[in-house]
Amino acid sequence: MTNLGIEPYRGDQIFKWIWQKNAKDFSVMTNISKELKESLSSKFTISGLQIEKKLLAKDGSKKFLLALEDNKKIEAVFIPEGKRKTVCVSTQIGCPLHCKFCATGLMGFIRNLKAYEIADEIRIIQENIDNKITNIVFMGMGEPLLNLKEVMDAISITCSSIGLSISQRYTTVSTVGLIQGIHALLLSPLKVKLAISLNFPDEKMRKEMMPITKKNPLKEVLKLAKEYSLKKNMVTFEYVIIDKLNDRIKDAQRLLQLLKGIPSKINLISYNPYPLLPYEQPSEKKVEKFLQCLLTSHHTITLRKSRGQEILAACGQLAALNT
Repeated sequence: MTNLGIEPYRGDQIFKWIWQKNAKDFSVMTNISKELKESLSSKFTISGLQIEKKLLAKDGSKKFLLALEDNKKIEAVFIPEGKRKTVCVSTQIGCPLHCKFCATGLMGFIRNLKAYEIADEIRIIQENIDNKITNIVFMGMGEPLLNLKEVMDAISITCSSIGLSISQRYTTVSTVGLIQGIHALLLSPLKVKLAISLNFPDEKMRKEMMPITKKNPLKEVLKLAKEYSLKKNMVTFEYVIIDKLNDRIKDAQRLLQLLKGIPSKINLISYNPYPLLPYEQPSEKKVEKFLQCLLTSHHTITLRKSRGQEILAACGQLAALNT
């Protein structure tokens, strides 16, 4: 606005109209003069993501296939759970990390999302549901810390009082464990929660299933995780339990040994099968035994329920391939 010779406060007004009132055109902005509306309309357009498809699961989860301006596709998921109304957002189109058990890796990597595209996932879902979104998790397609600048700018929109007004306290950024990215997040002014996808307490297996481990040793990741827990928010370690790969009691014991001395939570997630991948979900009995072993520790342990599994909307199933 300043560059156009217009009063700066007009920027706040327009920002509110776009992000809080879903304005698609300057003509609806009632607190702006007719002359300014016409001037802005001659210079700018208001565009955004388009919903291509919506799928509803029995548990109330909704998966959205969203088209970007360049006609590329991403997926985002709305997950209602009691008072928590969470949106799981994507930060990249595809993913370059190729974790062997994750469906997103099947897409390859196309590009990073811009901050406004990431924030618009939340805005457009909010526009299409009846509940007020309370939580954001950056756990959809892509590795958020490989696109950290845009993720941080997106958070500035989502937490702004003139934006989407969702507190950083209810915002979680997930990573497979990128040392440089965690360090940058640690030094940033953000107060968001951090979740690290650990999954394999054996580093050899982790390197095989999550190749990025070769450049990001687990020892260094855990050291930074401890620092993040002590200086910002308690870190959550995500552990996807996969049949015959990391589901033994020995794996649970090794996990607890690894995390000894790190103030943290552990989210245990039963693997969600994907049609094009060879991995299987462990039996409920195996999961229960694994959980009971973890419960002997001082960590807060949560067994996360799979949500939206029948519409391929659960953890690790987003790929924009079969929607």
